[in-house]
Amino acid sequence: MTAPRLEIRNIVKSFGGRHVVDDVSLNVMPGQVTCLLGPSGCGKSTTLRIIAGVEMQDSGTIHVDGQLVCDTITRVPPEGRSIGLMFQDFALFPHLSVAENVGFGLAGGTRKNGARIGELLEKVGMSRFVDAYPHELSGGEQQRVALARALAPKPKIMLMDEPFSGLDDRLRDDIRDETLAVLKDEGAAVLLVTHEPEEAMRMADEIALMRGGRIVQRGAPYHIYNAPVDKEAASFFSDINVIRGKVQGALTDTPFGQFLAPGVPDGTEVDIVIRPQHLKIDFDRAGRGPNPTPADGTPARGLVQRARFMGSDSLVEFKMDFDGSILRALIPSVFLPKPGTPLWIMIRRDRCFVFPR
Repeated sequence: MTAPRLEIRNIVKSFGGRHVVDDVSLNVMPGQVTCLLGPSGCGKSTTLRIIAGVEMQDSGTIHVDGQLVCDTITRVPPEGRSIGLMFQDFALFPHLSVAENVGFGLAGGTRKNGARIGELLEKVGMSRFVDAYPHELSGGEQQRVALARALAPKPKIMLMDEPFSGLDDRLRDDIRDETLAVLKDEGAAVLLVTHEPEEAMRMADEIALMRGGRIVQRGAPYHIYNAPVDKEAASFFSDINVIRGKVQGALTDTPFGQFLAPGVPDGTEVDIVIRPQHLKIDFDRAGRGPNPTPADGTPARGLVQRARFMGSDSLVEFKMDFDGSILRALIPSVFLPKPGTPLWIMIRRDRCFVFPR
């Protein structure tokens, strides 16, 4: 069985008596891209700096290819860890050419490493800029050079801290895809820090969701999105609707019918979470007049508050008859009913999550 390229065990780091990184364990296999995902201040960048050797942990260990590189006694310096780094600031040397920037960290410099420099510039599509200087390049071009420079020493591990945040949205998608292809080709284990769920879903083989210094959930993007560990995890990836209820006999009564809540004690208040794209309009009931008697599984009625066209979908907000709460539905194509229009709403029960409040 292949050993993890990077393994961190029970890392703890405190500042001012507060655990910024709190018992974090993680491993990344060769050729794997893992995203540390979470809001600003959750400890993900500090975790990255500890792995790089820029910060020293209070406790815990770091291993590369099964070899200890850092605990509270042993410490391999940053330059001895075979780790490449990419940050938000590309940090290219303004007085060096593209080729000189890429070759800066290589023994023997640019002259002795022309083949490796040329190979990397070809991979990132920057061969024609070999003699250019950073100020002559666009942001996307500088990012490509920074990637080539980080990969030049053939690091076993690549650490990336929000490396695409300085790029505009249209360029960002292309650069991310190109970067991922190069990283996969080089075979490095990649740990990417981001606060953007879309970026994590697009790039990662595995996502580690952080909150308050801890990893609260790990798994493949599909699993993290479709089986969130709690309401906060669900809401981090998309807007959510919340319907409140109380458990009796492992069931929760709602205007949309009963929901199973196995293992939840009777009397517990719960939040039933559903994403806007999993609400649907029951057009068969539109215009039928007074509310029918709701049966288990039947839709619930709401009054349109506002509707906005979002490009490929329409976002419609409803004030629900049953409790005056606001639910949002994301409807494919153009659907812009007038405010005050009564409509019946159905929910996809297989896409709902039930969490104790």
